[in-house]
Order: sequence, then structure tokens, then C-alpha cells
Amino acid sequence: MEGRVLVVEDDVSIREVTALGLRRAGFRVDTAGDGRQALVTFRAHPVDLIVLDVMLPAMDGLEVCREIRRSSQVPILMLTARTDTLDVVVGLECGADDYLRKPFDLPELVARVRSVLRRVNAPTPSRAIAVGDLEIDPGAFVVRRDGREVELTATEFRLLLELARRPGQVFTRELLLDLVWNHRFLGDSRLVDVAVQRLRAKVEDDPAHPRRIRTVRGAGYKLSGG
Repeated sequence: MEGRVLVVEDDVSIREVTALGLRRAGFRVDTAGDGRQALVTFRAHPVDLIVLDVMLPAMDGLEVCREIRRSSQVPILMLTARTDTLDVVVGLECGADDYLRKPFDLPELVARVRSVLRRVNAPTPSRAIAVGDLEIDPGAFVVRRDGREVELTATEFRLLLELARRPGQVFTRELLLDLVWNHRFLGDSRLVDVAVQRLRAKVEDDPAHPRRIRTVRGAGYKLSGG
């Protein structure tokens, strides 16, 4: 089996078709029709990934995402029918790892779910990496700044690890999409920009004037030991 997925969607037809498609692809699937039910189901039956609709009754997907992130780093793929960039950004800032716009094709959803799970389960080097006052320990999945542990989401950790492997190198957004999100064709550079903003808020003294994760205008980002 591929893993266990929780599908949270209030539209019965979309929920059933999505669950059926994932089951046919080899996944075990739990479902929930609203936000509160999603939290109850997740706490009772831990899963490998959550497919989470933004627009839900009783408790919307953004609130569910925030609540889950209080205690878990389980990968979250958000579904949104909205086209406003702000909605996508807010979802990512809540801690979602990826997003997919509705309407979507089932093969695309299955491919995205597999991509997220691959990068979560990918082997990482065990040797710790130090860049300036940051220490990244891939084996323990821990980041320390000035000796104090920094809480990062799985995506933020992978982003920092990729930058730290080659400090001083400029990474284009496209390269980071490929390395961190495994998105060669479906990616959106906003994923990178939002993740960098979230990461800066946790590792920079002044996120508005970053000295660790620097923007190289017209090119991308690099990690400095400064």
C-alpha cells in the first residue's frame, strides 16, 4: 500500500470520487465532511498525508491546518477553488505543504500526493551542517540557532537544508521547486517565496532585512553565513 490519506471535503461527490481514485492508486483512505470531523478523525487515526479543502462548513480548512500544526507536521495538500493569490499564500502560511486548484484531474492529484510523500520520506544525510550560527541536523530533523532549537515545518526544514548544503550558491526558484517540492511541471514560484518568508520569520533577527537567507535580485535565493 502507498500510505494512508485523510480526504477532507464537504462536497460528497468530490469526496467520494477523490477517495475512490486514491484507493485505486493503492492508498488507504479516510474521509471527513467538515473541519471538526477532520480533527476527530485525524486524532483517532494518524495518517501519512491530508488532502484538505479550504472551504469547509463549521471550521474552514485554514483553521484545521493551523490546529493540526500545533501538534503535527503531517504533510497537508490544500484544495482551493479560489483563484486569488492571497488565498494560496494564506494557506501556505498556515503550514500547508502544497496546494492544488479545483477543478483538478485525479491523475494530477495522485501525482501530487505521491510527490509530497516522496519528499517527506526521502533519505537525508545524517551529518549535521553548520552555516554561521545555524546548525542543521538532518538525522534528528532539528535546526538550532545560537544553540536554541527552531521549530520548522517539514517543508521549511527541507528548504533550509537544500540552501545549507551549498552555502553561498544562488538557487533559482525553479531549482528550489524541483529540489524541495519535486515540481518540474506543476510548480508555482509562489510556493518558494512564501516558504522563504516563513523561514526567515524563524531564523532571521530582522526578517524584513534578512542577513542569512538573501534574495539575489533577478536570480533567486542563497544562504549566507553572515
